[in-house]
Amino acid sequence: MGHFIRALALTPILWPLAAVAADDAAFFHDRQMRLVVGSAAGSGYDVNARLFARHYAAHLPGLPNIIVQNQTGAGSVAMANGLYNTAPKDGSVIGAAINGMPTSALFTPEVTQFDPRKFNWLGSTNRDTQITYVWHTAPVKSLADLMKTEIVVGATTPGTTQFEYPIVAAKLLGLRYKLISGYKGTTDIHLAMERGEVQGMGSNAWLSLKTLNADWIKDGKVIPIVQFNFERHADLQNVPTIFDATKTDADRQAMALMVGRLEYGRPFFLPPGVPADRVALMRRAFDATMKDLAYLADAARVQIDVDAISGERVAELVDKAMATPPDVVERVRQALNSGGK
Repeated sequence: MGHFIRALALTPILWPLAAVAADDAAFFHDRQMRLVVGSAAGSGYDVNARLFARHYAAHLPGLPNIIVQNQTGAGSVAMANGLYNTAPKDGSVIGAAINGMPTSALFTPEVTQFDPRKFNWLGSTNRDTQITYVWHTAPVKSLADLMKTEIVVGATTPGTTQFEYPIVAAKLLGLRYKLISGYKGTTDIHLAMERGEVQGMGSNAWLSLKTLNADWIKDGKVIPIVQFNFERHADLQNVPTIFDATKTDADRQAMALMVGRLEYGRPFFLPPGVPADRVALMRRAFDATMKDLAYLADAARVQIDVDAISGERVAELVDKAMATPPDVVERVRQALNSGGK
């Protein structure tokens, strides 16, 4: 039985290598590659990306070395701008973005120097469920409370779900979020919650909370209030979705645009211009990593739920978001620019 499991673990590695062209094998041999994470070190996105990097290299020919770097700023837009315009177009540099990066081209075109449809998407390790959660001493304990009572929530920067979801929900749905932004990452906001500086997070990944602060959930130190999701997550069956707070079709369309990006929750990508054959090879290596028993075991140890989709599917979802009717985009953009007021 042990030999059978070991053989299964090796299978994803062996199949891609069988069809590798000689020039690709030579390209990756002992190469030092970079994985650039567009969020802060120690964040949920960062933990997820570093886990992926530890296993992905084994599924590429030539056993390259992958180093992880962090480049924060404007909700992964600074990192994406750099990869789109100046990174080598050979597959040696990979981006790991927050899920709001592609739609920044719709909402903040003045700072976005890329077309997300031209990135070569490798895949996404997870679909995301975002939630509002509050410290157990906060005066709000339910969605009904949030419609009447203000809570102070922490966030990082525009372009992130932490910033954008509570802003749009406050403006369009009347939920009583007061946002304090400018924190470097999720860990800093969690420290601010413990100090009483803020009362909760308007939006953060359920996966991130489970990964970074599982004890808070177990001990009841935080209370989930609402989830930004089309359907209730299996772990959160008693927590309403944001669509329970919508009143009109226009509200539902606007929130669907926001929530839709969670389908490609933690995407990885290459710059445009990478040779098509190499993109295909790296996509199949991504797919193989998602089935690697060692990767899945490591993910389970740090409570990361792997729910992967292919690079081709991420590209379809990005194309769909970019085709959103202009009037819906404009309504959301106005809500974002209002600061929720």
